[in-house]
Amino acid sequence: MNFPIDIISRELSSVIGIALAAAGISFIFAPFLIHFLYKYKIVRNGKYDSTLSLESRKDKHNVPVMGGLVVIFTVALITIIFNWSRTYTWVPIGVMLFSALLGGIDDLLNIFGTKRRFRSIKQTITLIKVHKNYFIRLFLLITLPWVIFRRAVSFLGSNPGTGVHVHEKLILQFIAGGVTAWWIFWKLGERWQFIDIPFAGLVDISWLIVPLIIFLVMFTANAVNIADGMDGLAGGMLIPTFCALAFLSSVTGSNELALLNATVAGSLIAYTYFNIKPARFQMGDVGSLGLGALLAINAIAINQFLPLLLIGFMFYVEAWSVIIQIIGRVLFGRRIFKMAPIHHHFELIGWSEEKTIMRFWIVHLLFVILGVWFALH
Repeated sequence: MNFPIDIISRELSSVIGIALAAAGISFIFAPFLIHFLYKYKIVRNGKYDSTLSLESRKDKHNVPVMGGLVVIFTVALITIIFNWSRTYTWVPIGVMLFSALLGGIDDLLNIFGTKRRFRSIKQTITLIKVHKNYFIRLFLLITLPWVIFRRAVSFLGSNPGTGVHVHEKLILQFIAGGVTAWWIFWKLGERWQFIDIPFAGLVDISWLIVPLIIFLVMFTANAVNIADGMDGLAGGMLIPTFCALAFLSSVTGSNELALLNATVAGSLIAYTYFNIKPARFQMGDVGSLGLGALLAINAIAINQFLPLLLIGFMFYVEAWSVIIQIIGRVLFGRRIFKMAPIHHHFELIGWSEEKTIMRFWIVHLLFVILGVWFALH
């Protein structure tokens, strides 16, 4: 009877130990990163962030962005050195780094880039009709579907200026989701074609798992990105989320993933310490896109599709508030919320930033606990 208890004790000790190590490394690294971001003026400004026009947010001008590098760097370093597994960790880390690179480029272009202009559908059609060069007309005709796609998804983006545009993000995130689906469907085995539905058992959805995985990776990455809008908000909600994933990974026997999730949770503790109002830095797309993608991947890898909706609850609420706002504006010509995402709505109806953040933390924590309970049945 003592043997399995000893094994559980050693595994738990490893999980806690790696979380503490990640927190320690992040606490050491963070001041150097803050100094670097201030020195090279990688800071938030009103050129691309319209929320800075709010009176309550004027103090956020010139706060460094890309603070999420603390977590990305620490997680990648510890995992590569101590927890590298071709079967379980190299794809999650690879997709995290790919998504973080996309977010980092977006952060830098938003600050230092110049405005990029694209031809409209109408302009492209006109050039197809009147351009003197036949080959250019042919090229424009062939690329017209791309122009239509770019325009069709443009309403999903809030800032089509100097950063990575929404159509570019979606394509690159689709690639990240595709790599994840390939890994889950073809590398981890046939049992990942089954979705584990609590209280009901396994349901075989065969190849439909592929588009589902791609959608969840893309949607979750953007959901975390959308929630990164107040000091401490995203970090304070990601900590219990990754703690829950570490626990669920451990009880399902996925020790490598348990250690990976614990590493993220530990590093997020240090990040959130420096992100509490008044923030010394903010996560930026480099952190939110990378960690959002990793959140989805690590939940999918332990077959927790449905519990993911609960342990990531407030992130999905934030994302859906933006979608509802877009629907209201496009279909009804009016706003549903005073401002989206929804944390700004509460700010505009009179909640202080601190009240909004802490209430979001509490609600999210309750749903994380519910998600863990749900996953255990």
